Amino acid sequence: MSNLTNSTGADTNYLKPDNSEQPSVRLQDGWRYEATVKKIEAAIAQIESGELDLADVLDQFSEAVEDLRLCETFLSDRQQQVDLLIETLSDQPQF
Repeated sequence: MSNLTNSTGADTNYLKPDNSEQPSVRLQDGWRYEATVKKIEAAIAQIESGELDLADVLDQFSEAVEDLRLCETFLSDRQQQVDLLIETLSDQPQF
């Protein structure tokens, strides 16, 4: 993940997906994986309740899919970081 400064001078986090054909995914400042998972779970509960209009179901579903993509990209990036750290530790001489 790299930090870039946007036009307002604030740091912006970007994650690069494994598939190079996809554009980078932008995470807003303060984005949290756990909060996003809770948001997805709440959307699923609303959809499953059967109380939403079809248009609202589609909106909730679309938003949940986007959130899932962010989570997947976030986890993939973190896995790459862990793999790199493990590789770095393996390459260091033992004392």
